[in-house]
Amino acid sequence: MSESLIEESILSRPKYGQLAIAPGLAHYFVADASGAECVIRVAQTAPKGFMEKVHILYVPTPGENALITALYALGAKRFEHVPTIDAAIAKLGDWLSESKMGSQLYLAGTEGLIGRAVAKGEECGLDHTAVQCEHRGSLARRVQCVHCKTMIEKVTTQPVKCPSCDLLLLVRDHYSRRLAAFQGVCINAEDPTEEVEIREVFK
Repeated sequence: MSESLIEESILSRPKYGQLAIAPGLAHYFVADASGAECVIRVAQTAPKGFMEKVHILYVPTPGENALITALYALGAKRFEHVPTIDAAIAKLGDWLSESKMGSQLYLAGTEGLIGRAVAKGEECGLDHTAVQCEHRGSLARRVQCVHCKTMIEKVTTQPVKCPSCDLLLLVRDHYSRRLAAFQGVCINAEDPTEEVEIREVFK
């Protein structure tokens, strides 16, 4: 399993822990390929009858089948795999709109998935105390260009070029929980001709 390498020094970033079963009437799990083993770990230690209340949403790596099979074999009440994070967040919204008070939400995987799922949970009225997050996998960031509001997914470089307005953005450490994204601001606004080295830093 990929371990989390999240920097705890970024105060605006959510705190991540390890998923553990909490009392609830229904249990909703959302994971990508990096977080699938977290779901399996929790299920394997679950008490009898727990999986009858479990709903699993999974975003696999394209062409990957082994984890889909392993997750399906857990025997959840409902299991679906979808091709993209966008599809998973939309489906999660549908599921939570039907949920009752006392439901729990468990999120595992990369920060882009977790942040957006947390925001969807809040949008659907889920209390923050009913949400658990376990980070696994890449440190790639979801970044919003503050100039044109474009969301840039899976950013690994510092700085990064905005695909919409072409500005070269400094990826700030400030994390917006509302947007589930870091903020990107123009790094060479005073002199657009200035050459800035682009380095791979969020791996």
